[in-house]
Amino acid sequence: MNPKTILAFAVAVLLLVAPCSLIAQETFCLIPMDAVQSDHLRAYGIAYWALQQGFKVEWLLNFRGGAFLTPDSRLLQVQSRLMGVSIEIIGADQREEILKAIGKGNMEVVLLEKPPKVAVYTPPDKRPWDDAVTLALVYAKIPYETLWDKEVLEGKLSKYDWLHLHHEDFTGQYGKFYATFHNAPWYQEQVRLYTLYAREAGFAKVQQHKCEVAKAIKGYVLTGGFLFAMCSATDTIDIALAAEGVDIVPPEIDGDGQDPSIDGKLDFGKTFAFERFSVIPSAYIYEYSNIDISNYQNVAHPELEDFTLFEFSAKIDPVETMLTQCHTNEIKGFFGQTTSFNRDFVKKGVRILAECPNQNRAKLIHGNLGRGTFTFYGGHDPEDFSHAVGDPPTDLSLHKNSPGYRMILNNILFPAAKKKKLKT
Repeated sequence: MNPKTILAFAVAVLLLVAPCSLIAQETFCLIPMDAVQSDHLRAYGIAYWALQQGFKVEWLLNFRGGAFLTPDSRLLQVQSRLMGVSIEIIGADQREEILKAIGKGNMEVVLLEKPPKVAVYTPPDKRPWDDAVTLALVYAKIPYETLWDKEVLEGKLSKYDWLHLHHEDFTGQYGKFYATFHNAPWYQEQVRLYTLYAREAGFAKVQQHKCEVAKAIKGYVLTGGFLFAMCSATDTIDIALAAEGVDIVPPEIDGDGQDPSIDGKLDFGKTFAFERFSVIPSAYIYEYSNIDISNYQNVAHPELEDFTLFEFSAKIDPVETMLTQCHTNEIKGFFGQTTSFNRDFVKKGVRILAECPNQNRAKLIHGNLGRGTFTFYGGHDPEDFSHAVGDPPTDLSLHKNSPGYRMILNNILFPAAKKKKLKT
């Protein structure tokens, strides 16, 4: 055989072998979300970043705490190292074994398609202690934009896939802080500003202004938006919607009369999640209604605030499963102005995702409305058990593996899921 023939034969062999070699060398990046993960919160940020870069990201529901799987790349490895996130490089054969196991068990693969555009509804006078969600977004390095009443009423919500409600009071009662803080400069400034904004928007009262904003947010969900709310935003938006046209604000707060028959005039057909509740009319009681169960005597018994995540069928209920992905089912409780929800007032069809066992208290709920969804999470800050006005913001670098904060960040990636996988 002459040299040219030998060379041609060698090239042919290489051409045949090379594709097989490339296939054999294909690798993937597994982002574990079980107890081995060094930083659960920033792992969500890595998944979001991968979507931004155009990577295919698969969410492995109920597999290793809700792990993420992407094609391997040097860039992703470097980014994970920079953010302190644990990853594992696996081969194609290992990936196939994982997918086979998922197919046989209570697990599912959900493809994440694009990074959702995130908005936070937050007032211009927001205090640094105010909002756990913005803390989570900043720590996980997930970008977001802010808006408030003016932008909502101008229709700008349609630009966003996902909206978080700052711990706002949609009833026009300034957080019901009157009894304790009505002489405080920050409270008086809030009253001045909110009254000014209401008048600029063409409303005589703050309650009317806030109700119109609540209606616009409901419209956003009806047309396909994803809504997430915590603490007082969860129940006050429903109170505001049910009380449209009914003066529920005490005279100490807004200076005029209050309707004497509030409860008989509430329209529960307008609400997201709650029905048959009663409004608490006093300006001197730090509570809006009987939806909330905030038993402050439990400050001495923190274990009574702990809550449990329900387990769902990943193949039948992928949405509920996504929203409850965690490395533990038992989570330490935490207070807020609205801490948990009386199950007696949760509408039929709204799913309870987490509860305080044996106490008739729901902590995390989820429902569909029109083409969109809403998720309500009781409490103020998952790592600040008994939050108070003026407390410093939580340092999430000290809580990298917080299961309570994971309930927030599950929601961030939920809108990215391929829609045909989701039950409507």
